[in-house]
Amino acid sequence: MSDKKYILVVDDDPDLVESVSMKLESHDFAVEKAYDGVEALEKIKKKQPDLVLLDVMMPRKNGYDLCNELKSDAKFKNIVVVLLTAVGDAVTSTNYTHIDGKTNMADDFIPKPIDLDKLMEIIKDNL
Repeated sequence: MSDKKYILVVDDDPDLVESVSMKLESHDFAVEKAYDGVEALEKIKKKQPDLVLLDVMMPRKNGYDLCNELKSDAKFKNIVVVLLTAVGDAVTSTNYTHIDGKTNMADDFIPKPIDLDKLMEIIKDNL
């Protein structure tokens, strides 16, 4: 078993998941992918990641709900959760806000479109 940090990338946009995963792998992280909150939770229960990169707006279970579920569970509360959010641009048309991102129990968040270098800084700051 390697001592690589294990990151779960969760987003319903396959292109984003792929580009973020490639960036993380190039920095020697072990990466797993999920495309909605329900799939993410199943993967987290099988193998606990060091960090979850979690989109906010997704089908089946949104990022806020999954984040709060993880942080409310003693078994998972130490997983670092970084929310990916495009809601800054769509704030008038959604009920999501950056305030929600900070008042829920996420460790950090990064706006979309993602600046991959900024993302790497956030991940390194949190791991």
